[in-house]
Amino acid sequence: MSEETQGKRRGGIVWLLVLLAVVLIWWFWRPPQDNGRLAAQDDAADMAGADPDEILVDFKDDLGAARVAEVGRALGLDLQLVSDQSADERLYRAVVDPARRDAIVAELKKLPDVEIAEPDATYSLIDGLGGEPVADTGDQWKGFPNDPQFKFQWHLVQIGMPEAWKIADGDGVIVAVIDTGVAYEDWKKFHRVPDLAETKFVKGYDFVGNTAHGVDDHGHGTHVAGTIAQSTHNGVGVAGVARKAVIMPLKVLSASGSGSVGAIADAIRYAADNGAKVINMSLGGRFRSSVLEKAVKYAHDKGVTVVCAAGNDGSKKVSFPAAYPGAVAVAATQYDETTTFYSNAGKEIDVAAPGGNTQVDQNNDGMPDGVLQNTIVIGDPTKDGYFPFMGTSMASPHAAGVAALIVGAGVTDPDAVEAVLKETARAPKGAKIDPMKYGAGIIDAPAAVKMARGKTGAWSLGLGALLLGAMAYTARRRLALGSVFGLVVGASGLFFLPWLGLDSIFAVGVPMMGQGNPLLMSALLPFGLVALLYGVRSLRAPLAGFAAGVAAQLLFQLAARTTDVLWIPGAALDGVWLGVNALVSGLLAYIVVRE
Repeated sequence: MSEETQGKRRGGIVWLLVLLAVVLIWWFWRPPQDNGRLAAQDDAADMAGADPDEILVDFKDDLGAARVAEVGRALGLDLQLVSDQSADERLYRAVVDPARRDAIVAELKKLPDVEIAEPDATYSLIDGLGGEPVADTGDQWKGFPNDPQFKFQWHLVQIGMPEAWKIADGDGVIVAVIDTGVAYEDWKKFHRVPDLAETKFVKGYDFVGNTAHGVDDHGHGTHVAGTIAQSTHNGVGVAGVARKAVIMPLKVLSASGSGSVGAIADAIRYAADNGAKVINMSLGGRFRSSVLEKAVKYAHDKGVTVVCAAGNDGSKKVSFPAAYPGAVAVAATQYDETTTFYSNAGKEIDVAAPGGNTQVDQNNDGMPDGVLQNTIVIGDPTKDGYFPFMGTSMASPHAAGVAALIVGAGVTDPDAVEAVLKETARAPKGAKIDPMKYGAGIIDAPAAVKMARGKTGAWSLGLGALLLGAMAYTARRRLALGSVFGLVVGASGLFFLPWLGLDSIFAVGVPMMGQGNPLLMSALLPFGLVALLYGVRSLRAPLAGFAAGVAAQLLFQLAARTTDVLWIPGAALDGVWLGVNALVSGLLAYIVVRE
């Protein structure tokens, strides 16, 4: 065998290793698969929350309307869609004779066209509310953020937001707030509360009134949305965790704070089908619903992180949907970092976050230690103020906001997001972690963002090193030290920009932050630098490294599907964009390496 033939064979082996690395990245970051049947309803006490005269019927998604009507006639049921949004999943509700409810459900379960049949149930808010309104004095808070009432937001300090804001903002990550709605628009008697003026929203829905306006007539949902993404550093009111995240307002609870399982399940699927990357549910109940469990699994399998309040019974039983597999169950802490008197405990608890306690003032700031956000006056959407609430309802959006920061840093798989939340959680001050109360511990926003950046950066850097090495081996060239510098810069995805305060230059975001600027997530930078500096021989090594690093970063994004490229519609076209630009960047690197 000639030396040339041996060289080609060795080169083929090296490039096969590169391909294998890409496949491994895809495998590691792929969405989770269906692992089998849903858990059975294992606690008869959970049936206590079931509706006596309403049932839910989840037909197979491809079943025709004629067959649904036929089933209804055969059993004497007036089957109605849960909402206009539930036609695609064939989720129906029917009113039945309470005496015949269980028999009808049993008959429906026998039909091959029916996936789930069960009583509907009512879930409610998980909170303690409480607390008098806090006057917005308008006094400028020194430093970042400049929101005047930030001085009362001890809860944001507890999870490390002053440090986290320097490196992450959740730009463009859609968080669905499944709750009482959000005061996000001026419509009829409703208005957008002042401290959501700069917060971005996408189209929501009202699953109670079956309208396109997911507005708040209670106050709870607006408060929750504020914790996640209150307009921050705007000189007004208070701050939020993921200050540039986008809120999807989904109303499933009425002005009284209660709503049906059917509506909640419908909203979860709507969120998953319409671009949400994180769902927050500060609601719950004792009734275990297979329809709701299926909806949580549906969202999880579509790459959505589902964050839920653990419950306020003070018991050792976590509420649903927090207790379902695929949900992140959040317990509540107060100022001294002990878990609150109301917070539920149990083996399903994943993490803890500030929920507040308006019955104490442990930090002696003259304010009750609730979670302070801007919302409407309870039950009156014409008025608003700054109110300290307490509850695991308030803890959950802290975790959902940090989840949005993690997603924005490039870790989007819900299992991976949950793992980052848990692995970076810390122990309460002066105490050990009790897993039944704290789960993995109190969430730590800056540690979570740094770990997420490290995970994505390490994969890109490793792939870049393999790619550059393969090029050098194929071209039979030695790599200069400068190529390593270029590789690190290119493969990092420019995630160092926020530390330098330069991310604002790129108005639509930077790579590795959930949504990608197509000008940066392309071969444009390596092409421009090569065209400009190729004539300088001493710079060729870093140029080759940079081009290879960018190619690796784009290949990582293609394999891991961690980034939505702005202005390019659909995941398929995102993949084409990333693949073509990775190829061009790689060719540029190879050309420079050969020279």
